[in-house]
Amino acid sequence: MDTDTILSIIATVGGFEAVKWIWSWIADRHFRNRVQRAEAADAELEVEKDRINWLETRLTQRDAKIDTLYAELRNEQTAHLETIHKCHEQELRLQEALIRRCDVRGCDRRKPPGEY
Repeated sequence: MDTDTILSIIATVGGFEAVKWIWSWIADRHFRNRVQRAEAADAELEVEKDRINWLETRLTQRDAKIDTLYAELRNEQTAHLETIHKCHEQELRLQEALIRRCDVRGCDRRKPPGEY
């Protein structure tokens, strides 16, 4: 092929703009690849950030739930301890009444044994 044929083919394809486009496509492909990789990395980073935020909110929800469960547990424990203290007080009163009991006949005016 001679130069006239080559120039006529280039002119029909787009002329000087076609040559510039082909040259820029060849020269800029490394840059475009870098840009595409950076965009992909940014998209992955956004996904990871969203996942971290979701996990953090989930963790705070679980912490709040655990805190409420511990508060409920402490309330139940204090109620149980109060019940135990009341039962022990009643047992002490019963023991004291048993000690002060008078088993002798006709002792309704007699002082019970033991000075408590």
